Order: sequence, then structure tokens, then C-alpha cells
Amino acid sequence: MKAFMDKDFLLSSETSQKLFHEYAENMPIVDYHCHINPQEIAEDRKFENITQVWLGGDHYKWRQMRSNGVDEYYITGGASDREKFQKWAETLEKAIGNPLYHWSHLELQRYFGYTGHLCGETAEEVWNLCNAKLQEDGMSVRNLIRQSNVKLICTTDDPVDSLEWHKKLAEDDTFEVQVLPAWRPDKAMNLEKPEYADYMKTLSEVSGIEVKDFATMKEAILNRMDFFASMGCSVSDHALEYVMYAPATEEEVDAIFKKALAGESITREEEMKFKMAFMQFVARAYHKRNWVMQIHYGCKRDNNALMYAKLGPDTGFDCINNYAPSAQTADFLNSLIATDELPKTILYSLNPCDNEAIGTILGCFQGTEAAGKIQQGSAWWFNDHKTGMIAQMTSLANLGLLSNFVGMLTDSRSFLSYTRHEYFRRILCELIGGWVENGEYPADYKVLEQIVKGISYNNAVKYFGFDISE
Repeated sequence: MKAFMDKDFLLSSETSQKLFHEYAENMPIVDYHCHINPQEIAEDRKFENITQVWLGGDHYKWRQMRSNGVDEYYITGGASDREKFQKWAETLEKAIGNPLYHWSHLELQRYFGYTGHLCGETAEEVWNLCNAKLQEDGMSVRNLIRQSNVKLICTTDDPVDSLEWHKKLAEDDTFEVQVLPAWRPDKAMNLEKPEYADYMKTLSEVSGIEVKDFATMKEAILNRMDFFASMGCSVSDHALEYVMYAPATEEEVDAIFKKALAGESITREEEMKFKMAFMQFVARAYHKRNWVMQIHYGCKRDNNALMYAKLGPDTGFDCINNYAPSAQTADFLNSLIATDELPKTILYSLNPCDNEAIGTILGCFQGTEAAGKIQQGSAWWFNDHKTGMIAQMTSLANLGLLSNFVGMLTDSRSFLSYTRHEYFRRILCELIGGWVENGEYPADYKVLEQIVKGISYNNAVKYFGFDISE
């Protein structure tokens, strides 16, 4: 029997062990999509206790605590941090087979030196150990990033954001890690939301362009894009229900936009027509600027009406939406390539059933701007576990070129989540190592080194065009 999460955790063969320990393990990290707060990096925040690090805003953990029958008082309510930690520890011991079990223990091992297992009985020991460690200077936000070997971080930022913390970080020569904004214009696109007209007023104010129709809205968006570009942005991200294709004339789109601006209700058909027009417009702008377009889709959000009323969005009540017509995805990309205005694009679906559809769509739209110009993104959210990662990478290998894959991202709000890269790399090396051991690929370690280091780090740096000095 193997020891619990030892140095060869998830690595069952000599080949997979060699691939990980010699090639993948010590590669740097480029985190091209995450949700961490740049202010906390700028201010070099230190955390008082492990609950602040682990449970503040982490809806992954909140879902499992609810599944364990824990009262909301101990999750998002007024319980003490020690009480919340206890309830999480009692939940974690039941999470056999869940990636949270692996992630949590990797974090305890790498950042706190704890090699035991967290459960209800060991909660006090782990609480005291972690909290004592968190008081050390080496556990500040910047030092956590440094010891994780992170070279570059892309945060998630709204077009109306001032990017003041990014500016401060760019001017701070005491912190060597690049922290760049990433463009997330969902609020500018979601005209069905009741707060849309107010958002457009804000966009008018920050851009200096009065938004009164679709044309001036586009001017304002381009103005903000220019500002983001001046701050080092070259990456966008979009959250879509699905990638739609609903063509409409410029006049139709303008009329729909003006209805929303006036606070009038929008039909579902009108919503889709506007969103497609918006996505086509920004995609063409990305192509002109050589930005990467990331599209996350396939999520049905805020399903528990009772809890949404109490807690609001992003609190752990989302699920997979299985409505994602692949024909529309292809038609949308085709509408851009028809005029040679398709940017580098990464597609992420929350539904693992979409893996093969995405894999075949990629092959229709590749180009010479980058190896793997159109990418399938890493297994996302409900899929970033061993089974999901293996399924995504196997599908990609079956239908395309896994070797050009840009690899893992944290997609996290936690500064301890960089162990997810280690988790991913172990699974990657086990998968490739298994193919080599089974005689499906030669033991050509010169090529295998390039493949493993590429997927771990190098491909992303090259694909995004990041300027990272070694």
C-alpha cells in the first residue's frame, strides 16, 4: 500500500514519476485566469487564521459543508472562525474521492509542513499549527506567490474598473511578479439585467463618451480597451450561458440596446441577438489587438431562490447547464473567420459532455498565429478533478494535439490554490506516463520533456505572448 499523498502521489509508474520529478515539478506558474484581489497583493495582506484563507468566499467548500448537513451559521453566518474551521474539518474527512480532499492536504503539506490528515479529531492541532505559521512574514500574500514559483498573474477586471492597484503594483519594484488585468465585460453585455442602464451611465463617466446608442457604447468599450491595453492587458474572458449565433442587422441591435437603456423589458430573442453582436464586436477588437478571447459557458447560476435571496450570487448554488448547441458555437467562430477577424480563442464548457464537440470545433478554425490558435481550456470548475482532467486531456489528445495545450489555471480566489498546478501536473504525467508504459508512445525523453514542460508552463507563455524574464 502506498503512503498517504507521498512524493509519488498519483504517480504509479517509473515513467510518470520521471516525467513529474524531472520535468514538471519545478516549472514556474503562469496564472492566466484567476479571481484573486490585486489590492491584497498590493497591500501584501497577512491572514489572521486559516479560516480566512480557506473558507472566506470559497463556495467549493461551502457546497460540501451543506451536503454534510452543516447549518449555514457555520458556513456564511456569524459563527467564530474556529467553529467554522471545525465544521469544515468534520466535512473534509467525509470527502473521500473529492478533489477538495487532495487540494486541502496539498496546501497543508506545501505551505504549512503538515503531513497528517485533517479531520474532526485533528482540527485543533491543524488550527494551531496553521495560525502560528500564518503570523510569519513568509506567509504574506506576496511571499505565498513567490514560494509558489508564480511568474505572472492575470486578475479578472470589469471595463469600468480604475485598475489603481495594478498601477501601484506596476510601479512597485519590490515585487517582481507581474500582475496584469484581464478584461471581463460581462456587465456591458448582459442587457437583460435590471441594473444595466445604471452600468451604462458608469461606463459613460469613466470613458468620457456619452453612451446613447449601440455605436457610442462600442466607442466607450474601445476607449476602455485602450486603457486596459496601456496597463498590460492582453487577455479577455467571458461568461456565457452558451456560445450563441443569432444574427441581426445593426439597426435591430441598436433598437434592442435603446430599449434596455430606457429600462424596457427585453425578449429572450432580443437578448441573444444583442449578445451575439456584442461578442462579434469585441472579438474583432481582440483580433486587431492580438488579445486572447476566453469563453466560459455551460453554467446555470443561482438555482436556490431561497438562498439567493439571503446570500446573493457566487455562494455555491450553481450547476451544469446541458444546453450548448455546438452548431451555434461553430457558426459564431465562422462569422469571425469569414472576414479573417477570429482572435486566439480558448473554449471552456462546464459540461464534460461537450469535450468532443469542442475538440472537433477546434480543428475547423486553427491558424498560423499560434500553435493551437483555438484551444480547449483546462477542465473547469465541477470538472477540475482527476476524472475530469483525464477526460478533458484524453479527448483533446484523441481529436487534436495535446502537446500544444496551454495547461492549468487556478480560477481561484485563494492564494494557496497554486497547488492545483501540482495536482494537474501529477495527473498529466500519470496520463502520459501510462501511454509510454503501455507502448503507445516511445520513451523518447527529449520529446517528452518538451511536451511536459510545454503543457506545464511554456505553451501558455508563448501562446499569450507574455514577456517573462527568467
